[in-house]
Amino acid sequence: MVVAVIGGGQLARMMTPAATALGVRLRVLVEGPDVSAAQVVVDAPVGAPREVADVLELVRGGADGPRADVLTFEHEHVGADVLAAVAELGVPVRPSAQALLHARDKLAMRARLAELGVPGPRWAPVPDADALTAFLAQMGGRAVVKTARGGYDGKGVRVVTSADQVADWFDAAASGGPELLAEEAVDFVRELAVLLARRPSGEVRAWPVVETVQRDGVCAEVVAPAPDLDPAVARAAVQAATTVAEGLDVTGVLAVEMFEVSGPDGSRVLVNELAMRPHNSGHWTIDGAVTSQFEQHLRAVLDLPLGDPGARAPHAVMVNVLGSSRERLTDALPQVLADPHLRVHLYGKGVRPGRKLGHVTAVGDDVADLRARARAGAALIQGTADLAG
Repeated sequence: MVVAVIGGGQLARMMTPAATALGVRLRVLVEGPDVSAAQVVVDAPVGAPREVADVLELVRGGADGPRADVLTFEHEHVGADVLAAVAELGVPVRPSAQALLHARDKLAMRARLAELGVPGPRWAPVPDADALTAFLAQMGGRAVVKTARGGYDGKGVRVVTSADQVADWFDAAASGGPELLAEEAVDFVRELAVLLARRPSGEVRAWPVVETVQRDGVCAEVVAPAPDLDPAVARAAVQAATTVAEGLDVTGVLAVEMFEVSGPDGSRVLVNELAMRPHNSGHWTIDGAVTSQFEQHLRAVLDLPLGDPGARAPHAVMVNVLGSSRERLTDALPQVLADPHLRVHLYGKGVRPGRKLGHVTAVGDDVADLRARARAGAALIQGTADLAG
């Protein structure tokens, strides 16, 4: 079987071991010959995800390989015209263009989730400054403004108290840029994420609900399962994510990021963001779950029976390596790997401040101990802790 993947980043790279184990051939459309996935995937043509010809060549396989059985993604930034052209070939696109719309367009996402009755923050489209000013008045003078398309890892998101703080975004929207929406600034206890997989036949399997820790809008740590989470809240979180998967007809891995909020009747969850692909909140599954998110995604898009998403140990902690002062990240490996509890995953990416370069995972019984170990390992790779000797 051949799975075509659009995007040559670390997510496509981390699909490779799972594909190898299953005997699946990956063919990945990469942005350049040295990007993360291109370093490990044999069949990695260079092309642009928004170019119909490049994507059709990826799916067809050219003279060097068979036609793909399915097309999937490691990011959502693909044009509807591209997906329509692939569908005309009779090759399944998973998740579908209709589902992907709700991961690419936050206005479409919010409107559909409201129709499905999925809990979320109060929101409104804000086509101009007057609309945002009115929304701010309803929210007590503070709100979160997002660009409907193109934002990720904290980009395209601003917390504002005045419409003037996004005047440049309104100007861009007037010139054909992304539309804007506003959401209430949620006073949350912590951030959670539900990761699940769904196959075309309708089978759904969810991993344990995790806690995510964000720094400057970027995921820094993930703890699985979320410590001390009320079982009723965990069930509500999984149910909300399942409603999203079924209501949007998602195929493959779906990540649903949520806020846990506290009220007079106890805690509840509000859905914040969606991603229809393997996700940073699920990297812990490589070492901490019976079936990793990458294997499960391949199973799902190929409509194979899904694997057990259960945890291998009571807890797993994943810490991202965000930037580094080291020219060679591997210089830190002798000291990091001296701790036998740690598993290191480096992405083969060029170093720049704040960039996700890899992650470190620790799996075991004691959350505090695992967090300390994983943080220490990541700090050594980042260069914020000194190497011994």
